[in-house]
Amino acid sequence: MSIRVQIPTALRRFTNGAASVECSAATLAELLDDLGRQHPELNRHLRDEAGKLRPFVNVYVNEEDIRFLGGAAYQFHDGDEVMLVPSIAGGRQERG
Repeated sequence: MSIRVQIPTALRRFTNGAASVECSAATLAELLDDLGRQHPELNRHLRDEAGKLRPFVNVYVNEEDIRFLGGAAYQFHDGDEVMLVPSIAGGRQERG
């Protein structure tokens, strides 16, 4: 089964600049394992010390939030397009 994972610009330095990575996985845990094998430096930015997906990393499958598709229990299908979207906080607050 082939799944294409879109890598956001902020994380591409951990994939040697690759904008997407091909993976073979049935579940989110397997997908994270495969990404970690292919790009070990990426793993610590996606998973916490317990191996769970970091809470600020959002996962979309075919433009749908994986949380609404069953979360970690979602079963990938051949040809799925996955986007990893880390939440970005910050910016400048206006003072009035």
